[in-house]
Amino acid sequence: MQEPSANLLGRCRNGDAAAFSELVAEQQAYVYNLALRLLGDSAEAEDLAQEALVRAWQMLPSFRGEARFTTWLYRIVVNLGLNRRARLRRTLATVSLDDVACPQVPGIEPDPLLAQTDQERKEWIWRQVDALPERYRVVIALYYQQERTYDEMAQILCLPLNTVKTHLARARHLLARRLAATQGGLDAL
Repeated sequence: MQEPSANLLGRCRNGDAAAFSELVAEQQAYVYNLALRLLGDSAEAEDLAQEALVRAWQMLPSFRGEARFTTWLYRIVVNLGLNRRARLRRTLATVSLDDVACPQVPGIEPDPLLAQTDQERKEWIWRQVDALPERYRVVIALYYQQERTYDEMAQILCLPLNTVKTHLARARHLLARRLAATQGGLDAL
């Protein structure tokens, strides 16, 4: 993900609605994907993404630039998402992954069966991630899906750096155990 330009942020902070629309267009997919990882329901994720972007617009004048803008924005999403989850108190729905663009080689058609199998495999793995405890699910999503650094994750989650590293290591370990234990589900794909 690319950081918005300082010029764009400056225009947004000065109340330029057109500039904010541009900023939303750049960040909306990332905000939605994180919301989806937190809530596991696409409708709830859409609501959360919209709420987070409105909150960012309202709070933008207070953005001091001590952290990257995307880190600040993700912190808003995580805070709102955790609050929403606490209110919802219901079972998470199965999450579908975003479509992943496959590189095209001129003259070679992709194998549709292989692409379908690959997509099913990814969905199966993310279902295993979704079964992990929330603290582990969030660090997996931030690290692998949102490509955040340890420092950024610590800022977003308001946790010490070593706690983030520990959560990610434990999440990987638990996920590896889940994947090994359910290998039969993967073999059926």
